[in-house]
Amino acid sequence: MILEGIVSSRNRQGELNIAPMGPLVNPEMSQFVLRPFQTSRTFHNLKETRCGVFHVVDDVLLLAKAAISQLDEPPNTFPAEQIEGDVISSACRWYEFQIDTIDESADRTVMQASVVHHGRIRDYFGLNRAKHAVLEAAILATRIHIIEKHDLQTQYRALAEIVKKTAGPEEHTAFNLLEEYISKAYA
Repeated sequence: MILEGIVSSRNRQGELNIAPMGPLVNPEMSQFVLRPFQTSRTFHNLKETRCGVFHVVDDVLLLAKAAISQLDEPPNTFPAEQIEGDVISSACRWYEFQIDTIDESADRTVMQASVVHHGRIRDYFGLNRAKHAVLEAAILATRIHIIEKHDLQTQYRALAEIVKKTAGPEEHTAFNLLEEYISKAYA
């Protein structure tokens, strides 16, 4: 099963990177398969340090901003317990992991990871229809280089209707941010 969330990672110089990612997870949440693109900072950080933190979040504005690299400031964090890493303070749950193997034979690297520690901060609020739509729009925004413009815009219009009908202020803000990003990318 793929579980969408956020990965925090650091490079050897200690620079923090926050990126959305949907790893394949086992039901026990003890093993992950991460598939970052080889051009991403996440790939380079995980390859260098071989560790990171996966976060289960319900903050779609954070997800949207991270997806399009528009985090003005990194979110508040605290130190991970078993690895050199950072836990996002607003996350619901977190999973500290170590990379066991790396297969770079395709554009999307396959990294097998083992969870070495996990924790819970708060209950998961959940994702209503608008939050789901923003999540899908954020995924589309990260795929503008591989999805045909017409197909992406068609999918985006369908998501916009859901947001229009069911969103609160945070979801509207996140969706508008993504819409602006995609418009600029195709301009």
